[in-house]
Amino acid sequence: MKNVLIISSSPRIQGNSDILCRELEKGAVEAGHKVSTVRLVNKKIEFCKACYACFKTGRCVIKDDMEEIINKIQASDVIVIATPTYFLSMNGRLKTLIDRLLPQWQNLGGHDVYFIITGHDSKKGLELVGKELTSIFDHLGNNVKGMIWGENVWKKGEVIDTIAMKEAYEIGGRL
Repeated sequence: MKNVLIISSSPRIQGNSDILCRELEKGAVEAGHKVSTVRLVNKKIEFCKACYACFKTGRCVIKDDMEEIINKIQASDVIVIATPTYFLSMNGRLKTLIDRLLPQWQNLGGHDVYFIITGHDSKKGLELVGKELTSIFDHLGNNVKGMIWGENVWKKGEVIDTIAMKEAYEIGGRL
């Protein structure tokens, strides 16, 4: 059994990213894994102030939900990061979360990581997000294992009955 953490950065509850997260979770739970999900839309995460106090203390001076999220990341074996694509990049909620990993960046490696990337573009239009996220999580010392491309979806629910649904479920079962 593995501890799986799913982080969904979509602002749309039950949007395409969330639907794929739930499908991956379904496969993982059926395979016997323990899954917890963090929906960033329900969390308070402030912007990094670049004060670097965390370099001395290992903790951020901002009191919000980031410490809880960092603790969940550290306790996980597998991390799944989901984001819709906004103007060829990850959305702002996810970028803010990544910036706030600074206090513990040296202690956030060793995980298997999967990405769920959705958007109205084809895979070619989503690939930059995959490259960005792979670079970031590789540099943190993680093992990027795969990506699920929710391509050509925009309106809520358009991802249902796509190949991405099947891939999400199957990856969840193989974790």
